[in-house]
Amino acid sequence: MNKLELVESIVKLEWEAFDKVKNEGGRADCQNDFETFNIMRKSQYLNWEEELLESWRDDLLDAKAVGANLITYKYGYMMESTAPAEFEKIKDSMPAVSDAKRAIIDQIVAISVGWMEEFAKEYPKLAGNARSIHTAEDNMYNTSSETYLRGELMTYSDKTLVLYGRFIAALASEGKNLNRMAMEKTVELYGYQSLDDAEGKM
Repeated sequence: MNKLELVESIVKLEWEAFDKVKNEGGRADCQNDFETFNIMRKSQYLNWEEELLESWRDDLLDAKAVGANLITYKYGYMMESTAPAEFEKIKDSMPAVSDAKRAIIDQIVAISVGWMEEFAKEYPKLAGNARSIHTAEDNMYNTSSETYLRGELMTYSDKTLVLYGRFIAALASEGKNLNRMAMEKTVELYGYQSLDDAEGKM
């Protein structure tokens, strides 16, 4: 399996899980929009290293094998910030996240927030079309990028989280910005020539 096939297999597993997520207000429109889902997820994963991709695919397969839905858990974890009262009702049904794991996640998220702020300064229109950046901006109708990432990382196995943490640290040490890299893939998949091209047409 080459890298693209690996990415596509992950997106397929995630879509299967996303399709089964039960929302309090009924099925969300985005659950019927595979094209957007495919572009958003691929834009992330095409930048990942194969070992990390394989580990995350294994997490998804392991969860599927026991009837667990990591996408449902991801949205549940986000509710700790976006809908605290509702989170209290479901938290006992969610896998517990240790303090040690939360500490690693906080370090990764801090780097990512810095990258998002940096990207927003350079490409304000593109950033304006994306999620708000900070958890402080969360409410029941708005989930920030910071909160979304934190929720996603909480679903990773210890192995995947360590690999992801090393990946992020390596990018940071090289002066690279993963959020910018993901947006470059996103605009490319939407048919733009570059970030500047997409920003100019917003």
